[in-house]
Amino acid sequence: MDTKKDETNPEVAGETVSEKTAEAIEREEETVKVSEEQKKVEEKKEEKKKKEDEEEIVEERVYTIPLGRSCLAPRKKTTPKAVRIIKSFVLRHMKVDGDSVKISNAVNEKLWRRGIEKPPRKIKVRITKNVDGIVTVHPAEGE
Repeated sequence: MDTKKDETNPEVAGETVSEKTAEAIEREEETVKVSEEQKKVEEKKEEKKKKEDEEEIVEERVYTIPLGRSCLAPRKKTTPKAVRIIKSFVLRHMKVDGDSVKISNAVNEKLWRRGIEKPPRKIKVRITKNVDGIVTVHPAEGE
């Protein structure tokens, strides 16, 4: 018989079978703990998304906001001007102060799609106001 340690056979390698199985059980327990923690984190993320989706909406309106005046600004400032036009429009129509207006990422991407020089001439948005008085601008459903 070969005197080298045979790692496939635990008794020949110098370890008993019970030591090998104990280590394997410990590893399995650790992986189970890690997977349970990951599940908990994912559940918390899902709950957070549900809360954001289920905000208590007090008021919801759909508007088409004209952005043609942004073309009067210098060439490299037209899209930032369009963002300011949207904010001022929302302030005027929803009767809130300046700090409580939030523009969603989807609307921002729609504005910046063609770059800084060529924003869209008009944009259709859905504006929601929650219980806390925070107004959020979302893209309209059809766009």
